[in-house]
Amino acid sequence: MEKAVLVIAKFINEDQTWSLEELSEELAILGQTARAQIVGQVRYNCRRLSPVFYIGKGKVQELKALIAETKAQTVIFNNDLSSTQQRNLEDALCVKTIDRTQLILDIFARHAKSQEGKLQVELAQLQYLLPRLLGKGIILSRLGGGIGTRGPGEQKLEIDRRRIRRRIDHLKADISALQRRRFALRKKRTENFLPTVGLVGYTNAGKSTLLNALTGAQAKVKDEMFSTLDPLIRRFILPTNKQKILFSDTVGFLHKLPHHLIDAFKATLEAVTEADLLLIVLDISNPKVYQHNDAIWEVLTQLKFQDKPMIYILNKIDKLHNVMVIERFKKKFNNSVAISARDKNNLDKLVQQIESRLLNTTTKIKVFIGHSKIKLVHTIYEQGKVEVCEYRENGVYLEAKLPILIAKKVLTAI
Repeated sequence: MEKAVLVIAKFINEDQTWSLEELSEELAILGQTARAQIVGQVRYNCRRLSPVFYIGKGKVQELKALIAETKAQTVIFNNDLSSTQQRNLEDALCVKTIDRTQLILDIFARHAKSQEGKLQVELAQLQYLLPRLLGKGIILSRLGGGIGTRGPGEQKLEIDRRRIRRRIDHLKADISALQRRRFALRKKRTENFLPTVGLVGYTNAGKSTLLNALTGAQAKVKDEMFSTLDPLIRRFILPTNKQKILFSDTVGFLHKLPHHLIDAFKATLEAVTEADLLLIVLDISNPKVYQHNDAIWEVLTQLKFQDKPMIYILNKIDKLHNVMVIERFKKKFNNSVAISARDKNNLDKLVQQIESRLLNTTTKIKVFIGHSKIKLVHTIYEQGKVEVCEYRENGVYLEAKLPILIAKKVLTAI
């Protein structure tokens, strides 16, 4: 386990909703998730960054003394460093120096299990490294040597910009091929008229625990950040009308999640694009729950998912003993259900909400279905109430009441 010192610099003009203590606490959790032993911290408010060291020379000396005292092997910054700043800091401190993005990439590399996850991690790492080659020199032999340097598929060899760009192009092609396969699977699910519910939320909010509680899935559950990286889809049968739906779990979001990481993981997040309903999972026992919600909506807006129907899941009520506090959260977040995924508390109320949002509102359709789409007739009989059915020479004319969601899918398929 590497000994690491954290550096948290907060600028006066930065978002003031996060204090230095809260920023350092989140960075410490990220560091521990990457298997670092946190042996010290340097925290301070500053007016402007130094183009040479990011922090001032005085803080560099303070940091150097702390490294000598704690025998730290790594310094982790809560901010992104330029290649020049990173090189200068390593020269001055004589230890490995990484920034927040490298730390997150290391955690992603640890948790990527599927082929797609590994490809996406490697793509994000190379996209991060490419503009920094000039600062580090072209020798990338540090890859694979501890926190911030780990990555599936990477080798200890000298790689120039051309070879990295070629590798990036190759990775994008592989990911595109996997996307096409996923699209084919999603198309098949669409043709089977299975509504999809996407789970989104801040990392460690309890999405995987909720998926396991609802569907009996065996998703990895651990009290650490980004324990789930690869998408997971599980089937669920609604109790009232036995309608089959799909739940889709995705990678968790984070405050100031680097944009190129979102770009690299768009293939994973595409499961959310097909969702008919979003469940936004919040840990209401966390004092930063409102800031976490802001971070979630920042990513949803960037991905253009903000207009989808949604339900707020106010999770971890088992950690709150004040009913008034829970009621206050329910008033703050509209369309919400307060639950404990761990204790399976109020899951029946959540399922009722999902049924209501997906299937309880009906509409009447009048359609003519040709012989080539005759399977749709069975779907309409199965999912709705048929009022008129006339068999004609070229197909079937139907008048039926269907859930709005199913009606839209049928009309799209005709």
